[in-house]
Amino acid sequence: MTRAEGRAARGGLRGWGGVTGMAVACAVTASLTLLPLAHGDGAFGGRSAGHGAASAPPVEAQECEDPEASVPASDEDGPGIRRIRERGKLIAGVDQNSFRWGYRNPHRDPEAGGTLEGFDIDLVRAIAKDILGDPDAVVFRAIPTNQRIAALEHDKVDVVVRTMTINCERAARVSFSTAYFQAGQQVLAPKGSAVSGYDESLKGKRVCTAEGSTAYDALAEQSFGAVFQDEHDGTELDEDRLTVPSQLDCLVRLQLGEVDAVVTDNALAAGQAAQDPTVELKGEGPFTTEYYGVAAKLGADDLVARINHVLVAYRQGGGNSPWMKSYRTWLAKGMPGITGPPAPEYRSN
Repeated sequence: MTRAEGRAARGGLRGWGGVTGMAVACAVTASLTLLPLAHGDGAFGGRSAGHGAASAPPVEAQECEDPEASVPASDEDGPGIRRIRERGKLIAGVDQNSFRWGYRNPHRDPEAGGTLEGFDIDLVRAIAKDILGDPDAVVFRAIPTNQRIAALEHDKVDVVVRTMTINCERAARVSFSTAYFQAGQQVLAPKGSAVSGYDESLKGKRVCTAEGSTAYDALAEQSFGAVFQDEHDGTELDEDRLTVPSQLDCLVRLQLGEVDAVVTDNALAAGQAAQDPTVELKGEGPFTTEYYGVAAKLGADDLVARINHVLVAYRQGGGNSPWMKSYRTWLAKGMPGITGPPAPEYRSN
């Protein structure tokens, strides 16, 4: 079965999210000093990632059959690569609160506020090393889930490496690399909860998701009677009680008893559950199959081709590949049994 056939069989549901311990969440959030998305990058006089360059040309809408199929890998330099080299830094949109994916470890380099690390951060550094020859030549920008696409459209970042699921709706607005991780949505709730999974046990339960996530879309399609929409969703009165900017906000609400469960990515939830022994993943496993990709501005094919070139090398080497080494460092404990990354798919034209 191809991925496209698999998507049709699964009904097209997609998404992700997570939970951590309250004390850990507060400590990590307080220690973060990443450059905010809403401001210019001080190192470059407030300029955006694409300052001085023309916006990517509009791309005609095409029927989406296989969004995971990306442009062929290439190590050739194009205008996007040259702009990054002229600047001397890769500007990457990342998460700052997802344990084992993108978070600041306050115990490393505490005088500088800790060290940003995780599976996604390793990949960002591999991209920077290939393009600039230095894995540390990166400006990290912390962006919430619902700002990932906007950050690219407004040239605030060159790439987004933030557990971003590839799907047709997003592929109409950004350009994706080949898939670098396979995951799926699952329910996370307190141990002892009556919630048993993504099923009828959610009826009447308050369920939190991140705004702009495919987890929210999944609930919109099939909620099992769960309460997941705020009364004033999408209006000026929206208080973000159930649909929140970041999965970390769902964590706080779950631990305060303001919500009963979270629908989220099992990859993120596994790391967060490892930090908080009072919560657990519910059900026999994820109820979707989804793929993460590195996102770039729509039409930035030279940059995406270069990222795909990086991913070719990143996957190679079997158990000694950079991908597997990063997996063993960050994810194997919470998600054991993964033997390698998903195979890349490329467009034929």
